[in-house]
Formats: sequence, structure tokens, C-alpha cells
Amino acid sequence: MKITLPLPRTLTSRFVVAMERTRFDVDAFLPWRVAGPHRKAVISAMRSRALTATYHPTPWKPTGANLGDEERRRLRRAKHHVVVSATAPPHLLPASAQAARAAARALARECDGPLIDPLTGAAILTCGQCAGEPAAFHLNDDWLAWDVRTHEVAACAPWDPGDTSCLRVTSRGLRRFALPEITLDGAACAHNLCATNLLRTVASRLVADHLAHLTAHPEATERRIDDFLQIQPGDQPDGGCPFGVLLTPYEADAVGPAGVRRLKVGPAPGTGQITCLKVGPPLGFTGSTNDWLCATQSTAHASLTSMHPPSSTLAA
Repeated sequence: MKITLPLPRTLTSRFVVAMERTRFDVDAFLPWRVAGPHRKAVISAMRSRALTATYHPTPWKPTGANLGDEERRRLRRAKHHVVVSATAPPHLLPASAQAARAAARALARECDGPLIDPLTGAAILTCGQCAGEPAAFHLNDDWLAWDVRTHEVAACAPWDPGDTSCLRVTSRGLRRFALPEITLDGAACAHNLCATNLLRTVASRLVADHLAHLTAHPEATERRIDDFLQIQPGDQPDGGCPFGVLLTPYEADAVGPAGVRRLKVGPAPGTGQITCLKVGPPLGFTGSTNDWLCATQSTAHASLTSMHPPSSTLAA
């Protein structure tokens, strides 16, 4: 089956820089003080008004943001904010979004204020010793975040998966690339990490294929994709066994914010199992599956990944 994805004429990517006080002229600062590989792109985009920086003499109120205590403290102290926006046709992605974030990074460093991505609801590091906007685009460079929830009516023991299915993990950020968000609904709470890693792998593959299609078809108004996605070892950060994923559009009552449709990630046809639950310890590991899931987050991760997993294993 094919899934039709409408492609908008333009997309807007926004970033917010909060500041306690304005110690400089934003219009004079941008674009000339932006350094690094995106400087020319920022200058060109601001000249054409495709990229703008709008000053607001009011605090910024986060909605749905997943911020730490320090970021929230800094936001409470901030009395002003600047919204950096880049609007461009989809085939100019990801360069247009990178230019906007490069400009926002420069502003945040100059005024020592927090930089927030409203779409992901997360803060982006901008300290003096942090690297600027990378030249190459990688989806894992804070372009995605994850909304992790459990069904209120479900009772799920944290470390006893059993037959429970109370976990729902949804991406935040794919809309930036003219893609629906993706959701995995029905895993056990104990497989939170596994579910998130699987969705991250699926998202990376979807974005890579989508950006290639947009570049090859800049005038397209829609794109049709297969509902079956075959994930290869090369699609996974540490390699692994191939596995299949079924993409199923949500029903109308599951449409996300602002009418954005989500795609539900399901099992590959014929497997009879939810893909993210296909986890297990590699050969040679002594202990339970949950011991292994915990160990993959510790310093033992390197030794675990050097072992050969069984054919049904998807490394968390």
C-alpha cells in the first residue's frame, strides 16, 4: 500500500533566544556576526527576507517544552526574546533550517541567553566552548525530541514487561522536514530505550529518503511512500540485523497538534510482534533481558556491542 504525503509550498523553521536584557542591536548583529560554514547562507537568506530575527520586549512563555530546571530558571529571569525564522520551499532543506539555527546560536552566545527549539520543546547548548552549528547535517544533532507517555489506565511494572503495553513514544521535529511525526504505541515501559532507538532509526531513514526525493523533485506537491520500510544494518548507528517496519496512518481522532498527521510504526507484515519488543541479550551475556537493557546504558556498552546478537535481536 502507498501512503500519500502532501508537500507544502514553503516550510518555516523557528528558534527562540531568551535574554535578560538587550545589550546590542539585533539588526546590526545579524547577519554579519555569524561565523562558521553557514555565514554566507545566513547573509543571503536575510537579504532576501527568507530569514528574519524579530525582537520581542516580553518574556517567552514555553508551551509543551521539555526543559530542565536550569533552562526554566533562565527563562524566568529573561525579560525579552528574539524569534529567528527561516521560510523556504522544502527542497532547500536542511540548509534553510541550519542557517536559522546558526543565526540563533550566534545570538544566544552573544547575549548569554537560552536557545529553545519550540518544535522539539528542547534547549540547544550554546555555551562559549560549545561548537557552533555543524557544517554537515545529522538528524541526531538535536533536530528531534521524543514525547514519552504511558496510558493512564494501564498498569505496567517498570522492570517486568510481561504482556503489558502501556508505553507510547512519539517523535517531535519531523514536521520541520515536511514529514508526519511517527509514533510507536504498545510497548512495555521497560522497553522505553529500545522503542526510542527504533523510532530514531526509522526517522533517520525517512528523513534521508525524503530529503533526497525533495532535491530530485523540487516542484513536487506530494510524495507517495511504501507503507513497508526495510531497515538495513547501514541504517543503524552500530549496525545490526535487518528488520521491517509497517507504517500505518493514524485515524482522524489521532491527528496531532495543528492538524499534523502522525504515522504509527507497527510490526513488519507476518511477524506478529511489535518491532520494538524484539530485543534480547547478545550471545555470551549472563543475566536477564532487563539486566542487559540496563547494561547497555552503562560503561559496559562497548563490550556488549562487540558480541554477536541473535538473529531476532534489535540492539537498544
